[in-house]
Amino acid sequence: MDILSEYWDQLISAFWMTIKLTALSAVGALVLGTILAAMRVSPIPVARWIGTAYVTIFRNTPLTLIIIFCSFGLYQTMGVSLAPENSPTFLVDNNIRLAILGLSVYTAAFVCESLRAGINTVHVGQAEAGRSLGLTFAQNLRLIVLPQAFRSVIAPLGSVLIALTKNSTIASVIGVAEASLLMKTMIESEAAIFVVGGIFALGFVILTLPMGLLFGYLGKRLEVAR
Repeated sequence: MDILSEYWDQLISAFWMTIKLTALSAVGALVLGTILAAMRVSPIPVARWIGTAYVTIFRNTPLTLIIIFCSFGLYQTMGVSLAPENSPTFLVDNNIRLAILGLSVYTAAFVCESLRAGINTVHVGQAEAGRSLGLTFAQNLRLIVLPQAFRSVIAPLGSVLIALTKNSTIASVIGVAEASLLMKTMIESEAAIFVVGGIFALGFVILTLPMGLLFGYLGKRLEVAR
């Protein structure tokens, strides 16, 4: 197809940016989400309250609003930048990192809830056994509870990752050159809107379908026997 050959290099670059946004945001969301899950099951009331407030706020706030706040609120209003200002690619790098920040803090709320559900599947006797051995709450969580919890929620975490991949398209609102921004450009310059839409739909299927299959397999393979 003429459209595909004409935009091939840009398509590869745009979907590669989508992959980078997804991968880096997934790491950030996993780290932050694990900390939040620990706070939500913590014996310290203040920690539980903060974790609950975070999840409630970010799960009910539109991702578009979070991404826009990261750009216009953090950078343009508060002057917070995440890239060296003397760099020739400062604006591009800063927007990408702000998008990663927004995607991470939003997705962390869903990672937290998935992981908390996994923690609730761990039998209370496991934690009691750890405490009887003299383990602190943090040691008990890290050595006994979390390893079992992660194995219980591999499939749900895979669903969160797939949702994150699709949510990465929101980064286009602050000018990050990922797939949806290129699709908008192509639609504006090409008459074949259904062809363009089909190309990008197929691209996201190629990205997300293997994830679903992989996490489904791992979920069954590593499931904790009860």
